[in-house]
Amino acid sequence: MDSRRKHRKHQNLKLNELLDLKNNTSMKKNKLKSFQQHLEEQYGKQGTPTRDEFEAGYEAFKLGVLLREMRNEQGITQEQLAEKCGTTKSYISRIENNASDIRLSTIMRIFRDGFGKQLRLSVN
Repeated sequence: MDSRRKHRKHQNLKLNELLDLKNNTSMKKNKLKSFQQHLEEQYGKQGTPTRDEFEAGYEAFKLGVLLREMRNEQGITQEQLAEKCGTTKSYISRIENNASDIRLSTIMRIFRDGFGKQLRLSVN
């Protein structure tokens, strides 16, 4: 009977923890904010110009990180990648370092010719 009581008590504690998370009370007690709350405070709600600009920059950043990781996994330099896909080392560097105004056709060619991969886009 003692082990059942301990098990039930443990389950109740877990349930309370889950309820706290659901109700966000533990975050309120500690004055913590969710990532979504932070984004809204810093950049505004989704659909506002400031937030849209942030989101677009974040997507460009992710693309640059993805390119760099794939290039490093294959053990090739920026110059070697540029040569494989008919662009310049500085262009590869600009993409990896979150530059703006990157042409979609060039990005697609880099992934296709440089890595043998297809780039997929989605609209949310």
